[in-house]
Amino acid sequence: MENPWTTNTVTIPYENPWIRVEHHEVINPSGNPGIYGLVKFKNHAIGIVPVDEEGNTYLVGQYRYALDSYEWEIPEGGCPVGSDPLATAQRELKEETGLVATEWRQIMEFHLSNSVTNEYGVAYLAKGLRQEEAEPEDTEELQLLRLPLEEAIAM
Repeated sequence: MENPWTTNTVTIPYENPWIRVEHHEVINPSGNPGIYGLVKFKNHAIGIVPVDEEGNTYLVGQYRYALDSYEWEIPEGGCPVGSDPLATAQRELKEETGLVATEWRQIMEFHLSNSVTNEYGVAYLAKGLRQEEAEPEDTEELQLLRLPLEEAIAM
C-alpha cells in the first residue's frame, strides 16, 4: 500500500546514544497540514524467557526510571541495529541473571508503540540452563526471582 502521508520537514530537537526525537511537519491522509512526533531507537529490544527443566522461569526486578516504579520483567536488553539479536540475548541473559542456556528459539518479533516509535523487538525462549555469575551493568541494581512459568504469565 502506498504511503498516504507527505512529509514536508523534519527537525531533530534531541538526540542521545539510544534515541533520536524527530518533529515532522506533514500533510495527513485527509490532505490537511499537521505534525507528527517520532522517537527513533538506535537499538532493537531483546527479551528472553528462560525456562528450566522444572518449568520455572526467571524474572528480573529493578526500578524503572521512566515508569517511576519497581518492575518485575523478563531479562531484556538493547541490541545495536546491525548486531546479532541472538548474541545479544545470550549476553543479556548471562549479564542480568547469570544464566547460560544451551537451547535457543526465537518465539516472536514485535513493534512497540508503533504509532510514535520505530522500536522493534525480538523475544527468545532459552532452555538447557546452568547458573553462573551475573554481570550487571553499573546502571542496573537487579533482583532475581525464580517462579513457575504459569505464575509469571499470571503476573
